[in-house]
Amino acid sequence: MDTAEEPIIDEVAAWIASARQVVALTGAGVSTASGIPDFRGPDGLWTKEPDSQRLFSIDAYLSDPEVRAEVWQRRLHNPAFSVGPNAAHMALAALEDRDRLHALVTQNIDGLHQAGGSDPDRVIEIHGTIHEVVCLSCDRRVPAGPVLQQVADGDPDPRCPACGGLQKSATVSFGQSLDPALLQRAHDAVIGCDLLLAVGTSLVVHPVALLPRTALEAGARLVIINAEDTPYDDRADAVLRADAGEVLSAIVAGVDNHQQA
Repeated sequence: MDTAEEPIIDEVAAWIASARQVVALTGAGVSTASGIPDFRGPDGLWTKEPDSQRLFSIDAYLSDPEVRAEVWQRRLHNPAFSVGPNAAHMALAALEDRDRLHALVTQNIDGLHQAGGSDPDRVIEIHGTIHEVVCLSCDRRVPAGPVLQQVADGDPDPRCPACGGLQKSATVSFGQSLDPALLQRAHDAVIGCDLLLAVGTSLVVHPVALLPRTALEAGARLVIINAEDTPYDDRADAVLRADAGEVLSAIVAGVDNHQQA
């Protein structure tokens, strides 16, 4: 980590230590150190495989059995089922343990925040979760494991045993609406915070990308930790380009120092 960033990290730690309510907003960049690729970065899935974007379209999923078969195969072999949380996940959980993190809004579907120690009741999975499967006809929701076992056993497109409908991971594809209850929870958390910590997110995917604007308009500080530029960099109170795990770990240490002072 660049030593030039240490004063900024200490200032951010002081803000967090004295804040009334802190909310984190996380994206794919939080999980890259665990071995889960992001989407838009230099090594991102869509950068290396531009055609794979069709696999994230609900229209393609509904209309094309070959797309569904490929999606299920990718789900079966998704690294989220075999990797663990990294320093970034654990640092955010540490802030929560210190009563410095009120809520965690994540665009990630991997469940690594909970695996890293974050309270599931405080994690708002705005884009859903890979660990459950939902029927698109009757809304039956089940753990992903048994359905993925069907795929492993040779079923290319497992149907809902209750109604025969199409099933998919309980994640939000392009063309699907976000769960309004989750979106409201995220909005309420952000509008009530006095510091929003945006980590590993490009802040370009709507409507989640509007949350930083909501926080700023409500008078909150905005701190961005991300490898790439974001549309909010010029409005943020602090921008850090270093590794998310290193920065967050240093922030936790700084919070401890400020609280002990």
